[in-house]
Amino acid sequence: MDPKQLFLPAAAMAVLTCLVWIRLYVVRIGQMRRERIHPQAVATSAQASARLTQSAAADNFRNLFELPVLLYLALTVAAMTSLGDRVVLSLAWSFVALRVAHSAIHCGYNRVMHRFAVYVAGAVALWSLWAYLAWGLLRA
Repeated sequence: MDPKQLFLPAAAMAVLTCLVWIRLYVVRIGQMRRERIHPQAVATSAQASARLTQSAAADNFRNLFELPVLLYLALTVAAMTSLGDRVVLSLAWSFVALRVAHSAIHCGYNRVMHRFAVYVAGAVALWSLWAYLAWGLLRA
């Protein structure tokens, strides 16, 4: 397997993060304009959470720097140790697909139980990826 293929799921996660970042600022600036909120009125996170009520995109953006960081590391480990194979790639793409679904739910209709189910499925894919890599590292 070409090791460069391992970094495609990471690139897809970066694209997702960028799209959520854009959504965050479209929503945030839109609310600030509609409600005539001066930027200085939301200078701290406490002020922002008190004044900016449309926080789903901001919350999702923060989520994209939690579990996905472990995906980036797993893909790097797989590439550096030549453990990248179809299983690694399948689990990585599964995680990415589930994170896309999670972000769509979170930034869209935001039904908590739907979002939670997709989150757990993605986490299982990620932990499975790490278990598979750990097994490969132990066997090497």
